[in-house]
Amino acid sequence: MIMPTRRLLGALCALALLAAPLAAGELQMKLRFQQETEPQSGQYHRLTRDEAWQPEKTAIIVCDMWDLHHCQNAVLRGQEFAPRLNDLLKQARDAGATIIHAPSGCMQKYADHPARKRAEQTPKAADIPADINAWCHKIPAEENGTYPVDQSDGGNDDEPQQHAKWAAELTAQGLDAHIPWSKQTDLLTIDAERDYISDKGDEVWSILAQREIDNVILTGVHTNMCVLGRPFGLRQLSKNGKNVVLMRDLTDTMYNPAAWPFVNHFTGTDLIVSHIEKFVCPTVTSDQILGGEQFAFAEDKRPHVVMVMAETEYETAQTLPKFGGDFLGRDFRVTYVYGSATDPNSLPGLEKALATADVLLISVRRRALPAEQLEAVRKYVAAGKPMVGIRTASHAFGLRGKEPPEGTETWEEFDAEVWGGSYSNHYPNGIKSMVETVEANAAHPILRSVTREPFPQGGSLYQTAPLADGTTMLLAGKIEGKPAEPLAWTFRRADGGWSFYTSLGHKDDFTNKSFQRLLLNSIYWAAGLEVPNHFDLSKPAPPQRKG
Repeated sequence: MIMPTRRLLGALCALALLAAPLAAGELQMKLRFQQETEPQSGQYHRLTRDEAWQPEKTAIIVCDMWDLHHCQNAVLRGQEFAPRLNDLLKQARDAGATIIHAPSGCMQKYADHPARKRAEQTPKAADIPADINAWCHKIPAEENGTYPVDQSDGGNDDEPQQHAKWAAELTAQGLDAHIPWSKQTDLLTIDAERDYISDKGDEVWSILAQREIDNVILTGVHTNMCVLGRPFGLRQLSKNGKNVVLMRDLTDTMYNPAAWPFVNHFTGTDLIVSHIEKFVCPTVTSDQILGGEQFAFAEDKRPHVVMVMAETEYETAQTLPKFGGDFLGRDFRVTYVYGSATDPNSLPGLEKALATADVLLISVRRRALPAEQLEAVRKYVAAGKPMVGIRTASHAFGLRGKEPPEGTETWEEFDAEVWGGSYSNHYPNGIKSMVETVEANAAHPILRSVTREPFPQGGSLYQTAPLADGTTMLLAGKIEGKPAEPLAWTFRRADGGWSFYTSLGHKDDFTNKSFQRLLLNSIYWAAGLEVPNHFDLSKPAPPQRKG
C-alpha cells in the first residue's frame, strides 16, 4: 500500500488534544445552520442552536475514508485529518456512541470482520424507506438554491505532472489507477467488539433503528459527492427524518479550482458546507466532542473576511456578496452577516463571525445594537485588527445623538475613532461628482491598477473633511465650484490598527472596475497580503446546471 506522508507527521504532532468532558453523560452539541433573512431574499443568517445528545442515541458514520484514491491530493488531505478523526471516534465510542464505518465498495475486504458480520446480522427495520439503497442527487429543498461548484470534471485538483506520476505508482502496484481503494485507511481504528461496517443504506438504517438512534453525524469524504449522496448520506438521512449533521471540519471536497467558480480548493469546501447548512442539514465541529481547537488543514492559510451589511439605501446586501463571490474566493474565507429583517437593531451571527475574523468590512447605516453585539465590534477594533468601511460605514452605529432603543447602544464616535473621518452630510443626489487620485499618494498599493483618470462617482458626494491625524488620503471627490472632499483614505488608529474607508459604495460604483479594484486592493492590504499586480475582473458565468 502506498502511504504518502507529506503533512502526516506535522498533523500527528499537532494533535495533542484536551478531551472535552461530557456534562452529565451528554454530548453538548452546537449546530450551525443558515436561515433566510426573509422569504425569497436569497440572503442567509448563519445561526447556531444548542442541543444535548445522549451518546447511546448517537451514531457517527465515517464515509469513504479509503486507503487510496485516484487523486493524490485527496489522499494527503484525508491522511491529514484522519488522526484527529480517529481520536474523535475513540472518545465518542467510549462515551457510548455507535460507530459505523462505511468505506463504499470495500465490503469484500471485510467479509469476515466481526464489525461487518454485526451489520449483516442486524435485523431489518420495519420502516426502511423505499429508496434507501439508492444514491440521492438532490432533495426538494435544494431546488431553492443553485449548486455552488462545478464538479463535472470529477474535482481532481492534482497538478498534471503530479497526477501522472501518482497514476503510474498505483499502476506499478497492480492497482486500477481510477479506482485504487480496497479498504478504509489504517489510520482509523475499527473496534471489532463494538463498531459496524456497512455501505448499504438499508443496513445502516436498520442499525440506527435497532439501537433507537435519531442523532447522526456524517464525517469523511467527499462532501460534495459521497457524503451528500450515498444511500447512508446526508440527503437520505435528512429527508427521511433523522437528526443528521455534517462534521464540517473533518471532511473534504472533490473540487478543482480550475473549474467554476474558480476559487481556492478550501473555499470550494466552504461553499458546499454553506449549501448544506441552507438546504440539507446543520453542521458541527470536532472540538464539540474532543475539546481543543477545531481541525484546519495546514495549507488553508486564507484570511477570514467578515462582511457586515445592514443598510437599505445602497443595496450592499446584494452587491457585496456578489463582489465577494466573484473576487475573494481565491485567497480569502468570507462570512456574510446581515441585518435582521424583523429587528433593525440586530446583526444575527455577528459575535460568532467576529471571533475568528481577520478583516472586518462594514456597510451599516445608523443602527443601534444590543450591548453584546456592539461590544464584539469594540473588542475587535481594540485588538488592533484591520477595518474596511464603505459608504454609510461612517455613520454605522450612530443615531445623530438620539436616544437608542431600550437594550441597545450606539457608538457615535465610530467615524472619528475607527475611520479618522468627520462625516457631516452629503451633497444632493442630483449633483454629480468626479473621483480623482491624490497624486502624492498614487503609489499606495490600494491604488494599484486603479485608473489615474477622473471617473464619475455612483452616488452623492459625502462631506467628510477634515480628516484626523494619521490619515493618508488616496482619492478626492470634486464638484465644480466646491472644495474637494476626501473620498478614500487609510487611517492608523489610536489602538495601533489600520483602517481603510471610502465613501464610494453606491450600487452603480460596483459596476465600475476602478471601484472594484479599489475595494479588492483594500481587502488584500488590510489582510497584510501583497496586493496583486494583475487581477481578472471578468468572471465567466456559472454552468447552466443545478445539482
